[in-house]
Amino acid sequence: MNTPICDFVKKYSESNKIRLHMPGHKGQGFLGIEHLDITEIDGADVLYKAEGIIQESQDNASSLFGSGRTFYSTEGSSLAIRAMLFLVKKFSQDGGLPPVLVACRNAHKTFVTAAAILDIDVKWIWPENEENILSCKISPSYLDEFLSNQKEKPTAVYVTSPDYLGNMSDISGLAQVCHKHGILLLVDNAHGAYLKFLPESMHPIDLGADMCCDSAHKTLPVLTGGAYLHVSKDAPVMFRQQGENALSLFASTSPSYLILQSLDYANKYLTEGYREKVADFIGKMNSLREHLVSLKYTLVGTEPLKITIDARSIGYTGTEMAEILQKKDIVCEFSDPDYLVLMLTPEISREKIDYIKSTFSEVFLKKTKTGVRPPSWAKEYPLHKIDAGKAIFMSSEELPVEQCLGRVLASPTVSCPPAIPIVVCGETINESAIELFKYYGIKKCNVIKE
Repeated sequence: MNTPICDFVKKYSESNKIRLHMPGHKGQGFLGIEHLDITEIDGADVLYKAEGIIQESQDNASSLFGSGRTFYSTEGSSLAIRAMLFLVKKFSQDGGLPPVLVACRNAHKTFVTAAAILDIDVKWIWPENEENILSCKISPSYLDEFLSNQKEKPTAVYVTSPDYLGNMSDISGLAQVCHKHGILLLVDNAHGAYLKFLPESMHPIDLGADMCCDSAHKTLPVLTGGAYLHVSKDAPVMFRQQGENALSLFASTSPSYLILQSLDYANKYLTEGYREKVADFIGKMNSLREHLVSLKYTLVGTEPLKITIDARSIGYTGTEMAEILQKKDIVCEFSDPDYLVLMLTPEISREKIDYIKSTFSEVFLKKTKTGVRPPSWAKEYPLHKIDAGKAIFMSSEELPVEQCLGRVLASPTVSCPPAIPIVVCGETINESAIELFKYYGIKKCNVIKE
């Protein structure tokens, strides 16, 4: 597969032209990569009005992922999520209907802020069996029942899969339910770009989703910020036609050509034996999992390239485990009082896998298991009080969480790591929320002035 963006930039770099255009480094600098960092000069195309090399590269990506159309983002999945919600709102209003979304409660805060700014009504769906607020496991039958009980037909359902702990939803089953009800399915697949390249694809577009975002930089060898917005071949045509407009509404007018080159070259890389690399690496991952289980670690989630350890099962917090591993030169993706998350890809060598195995065998002295678990929504869920689109712009004041009982949140969210909302703007803060704030170390909130 060709690499039109990389080829153009390389040729331009080698031409030694006098750069009387942005960026200010003029191809010179301290990092050694400035010569490849350009702007939208003549011939370099325009990211959100692509007709040349960028469009050619995006077409390559679309072919690779089997989408109706794939758009690049140099601002991560956050930009793609905002664009998805804009497209859904426009689709709703074109049909003469108010925009209503059903969303699993573990949505990223970017979804919350986008919905608030776009004034989209969100109906939250809570997990069938709550274990923690980072996950929201729902079955197709549970979704079917939920949708059947809605007085107002939503435009779309929004799910996060894989979630931060590596739990994966039945996207195929959820898509069938959505389409039975005449509803779109949107997927935050930020952690799952590589799912397309498993021996049997588990990518949302292949499983029936109408749109999804992928953070290429999270699991593929792409620079930070590189992401995709995928539109299915079966999705409304308007999504393909208006995707660039939707992205440009929220995006910088100065996209990074370093990130664009990374996305461009990834197309080539992914066609040159990457599936085989993933299949071979999954074997190594399975071996690592078996090793950890033999050492009595409790693992969570089913995502192939992520390992999540229930730290409490061996008497630690996830944060304690991460600190110990850091001293052994192993830097983890995420930790909190309960979990330790390791994200691996085929770029990790066999030698490093062996080192990880030996480290986990040696550094953690088993403690007495702790019965402490995070607070939950057992008492009550937060109650919607004011539309988020209004609440986010109302006068507010910052108070200690102990003084926030019964107050209405003004800021877009109060999120625990990793950006999962405990409470969202317009909701009333209850006792369960305050317990969660304290558990995750949140000390203050912005609430609407009374």
